[in-house]
Amino acid sequence: MKDQAPTDPDPNAARKAWMGLLAKAPEGRVPELLDACGPRPRFDWLRAPEIGTTMVRGRAGATGAPFNLGEMTVTRCALRLPCGTVGHAYVQGRRKACAEAAALVDALMQTDRFEAIRAAVLDPLEQEATARRNSRAAKAAATKVDFFTMVRGED
Repeated sequence: MKDQAPTDPDPNAARKAWMGLLAKAPEGRVPELLDACGPRPRFDWLRAPEIGTTMVRGRAGATGAPFNLGEMTVTRCALRLPCGTVGHAYVQGRRKACAEAAALVDALMQTDRFEAIRAAVLDPLEQEATARRNSRAAKAAATKVDFFTMVRGED
């Protein structure tokens, strides 16, 4: 057997991470950050933004059998840059402008502009998401109750 360099178990892990970040961004934030980068490049629609629903699944206790929790509204689209790079987006809710911007960011992250887009769009979104998580954790920690039992001497 030849010596081989270790392979990445998921070659799409980076793209999955930025797609998740774009999908979870607050309404209007992705278009705002993208527009701050300068004019948007020209593109052709492969699938114009369209609104639909998707089934959300859950697991009892995060390990139990999966069950259908309910449906959620999503907006999806796909576009192609003049260089041939394709960008996709799925975002929660009825947000066509957000889906367009997210698909454009996805496509641009696959070009030579990825560093600039990461710094201008993805890094701020990651920082804001971390701040929201920390704030939520701090609020939860403030309500924590420590129960203890005092041992009585007569037992």
